[in-house]
Amino acid sequence: MRVAAVQHDIVWEDPAANFARLAPIIERAAGEGVRLVVFTEMYATGFSMDTERIAEPFDGPSARFLTEQARTHGVWVCGSVPERQPGHDRPSNCLVLAGPEGTVHRYSKIHPFSYSGEDEHYDAGDKLVTVTVEGVRLSLFVCYDLRFTDEFWAVARDTDCYIIPANWPEKRRTHWRTLLRARAIENLAYVVGANRVGSGGGVDYAGDSAIIGPFGEELADAADAGETVLTAEIDPEVVAATRKRYPFIEDRRG
Repeated sequence: MRVAAVQHDIVWEDPAANFARLAPIIERAAGEGVRLVVFTEMYATGFSMDTERIAEPFDGPSARFLTEQARTHGVWVCGSVPERQPGHDRPSNCLVLAGPEGTVHRYSKIHPFSYSGEDEHYDAGDKLVTVTVEGVRLSLFVCYDLRFTDEFWAVARDTDCYIIPANWPEKRRTHWRTLLRARAIENLAYVVGANRVGSGGGVDYAGDSAIIGPFGEELADAADAGETVLTAEIDPEVVAATRKRYPFIEDRRG
């Protein structure tokens, strides 16, 4: 399966402007044979804590944009959205994965970023999510989740690829780049990290989006590239062969 990680800037708290900027990217990627398009964390608003202004109802405009684009272009599309889940007073930072037949999967970020106060404005999720898309097992995470090994280990045996949209600040870009590779290496799985560029809410972002192979090999990297689209092939048979040759996961305790 061909995957695209879209490294894009975000017009602050303006979903309509971001929809207009991103729709042509999906169309172009679909025309080039991409089957899954990965946007960044809070792709339509930026990483804003002003939930009174930006939080959307369940299946609101930002989620519908993803589902409509997936259906229109016959591809899978994902990005995270500040969305109110049924039964919750506060929104969650929810990764919405939409398919061409109208299928929608949701993962709510388990680790809100307390350093920036995200935990004060957004509810934490409590369920790990792995879905099979065109024969590839995808596990869904968001940004700060990348720092927490346990959840990645918990789903490793049933995963071919981790999907990680982010708004990871430039000041800690070394951490982002290192942890993406670490998660691939320790779990012998692909990692697709899509991080934003530009500035928003007083924070600068360097991008550094990457697609990493199951032995830690760099398949595509967007360091210092500005807005760009990375593409690579994700092959579950490569994961299976790598794990058969190097049975590291089987040697874990617990």
